[in-house]
Amino acid sequence: MKQAVQEVEWAEWMRGAIDGDAQAYNRFLVAVTPRLRSMARRRCEQFGAPAGEAEDIVQEVLLAVHLKRGSWDPARPIGPWLSTIVRNKLIDSLRRRGRRVSVPIEDVIETLEAPSETSNLDRQDALNLLERLKDPQRDIVRSISIEGAGVRETALRLKMTEGAVRVALHRALKSLATLYRSET
Repeated sequence: MKQAVQEVEWAEWMRGAIDGDAQAYNRFLVAVTPRLRSMARRRCEQFGAPAGEAEDIVQEVLLAVHLKRGSWDPARPIGPWLSTIVRNKLIDSLRRRGRRVSVPIEDVIETLEAPSETSNLDRQDALNLLERLKDPQRDIVRSISIEGAGVRETALRLKMTEGAVRVALHRALKSLATLYRSET
């Protein structure tokens, strides 16, 4: 089926969806998703975004289509409208990523290895600073930074959300840095 014929059919289904036809809306979403996926992959490749980002963009596009379907002008072709949403969601994704570069950990592992020997004084100083934190910050830092537990594991153990654990860890590390600077 040619692209123009597909888009005419999609436009009919979208008009029906806007009028409240749930079956037409379902047909539209099922039919348009492979095209959205293809556009997202092509744009990710074109702009250097990771290929795995394409599926996230498709999901964001489908959500935007659902939320903004009333903004589509039924007198205009639907293809360019969808293409614009894909482009905008890709731009949003690239902005969120910033200019970060991903490097596999295997490529830099040798440079990250710390000397395994730490003096007892250094360890005791760290423990003394840690004791000055309040709960649950102290428990979170001890769990993640000293015992090597993950955020999810720590969150489950402390009956907190993962987001709350991350925030508390960030604040705790900031407090530790302030305490350390005030003592040196």
